[in-house]
Amino acid sequence: MNPALLVGLGGVVGALARHLLGERVDARQGDTLAVNVLGSFLLGALVAAPVDAPLLQFLGTGFCGAFTTFSSFAFETVRLAETGEPGRALGNAAVNLAGALLAVGLGALLVSVV
Repeated sequence: MNPALLVGLGGVVGALARHLLGERVDARQGDTLAVNVLGSFLLGALVAAPVDAPLLQFLGTGFCGAFTTFSSFAFETVRLAETGEPGRALGNAAVNLAGALLAVGLGALLVSVV
């Protein structure tokens, strides 16, 4: 299958999953953090796993790319800073970045152990 089509199809599924999760988890409760950590864990596992290129294009680039949201993370962080909550803005940035980095590493580690 055409790689662009695989990425596009994965993106559709990832965007729908992101939307459905956002409906279940209030933004104040960390839906952006949840999708970024979950997506990072999946991407770490996929890259470490012996998957073929088409599956990596569908799930890694397409699904994970559409499921995770760097723009929402950046917007929420700036909004916190603009509304007079610089401490929460820094905390949001730190938790999202650390959580996503740890999740990638954990996903890759778990796949390599199994």
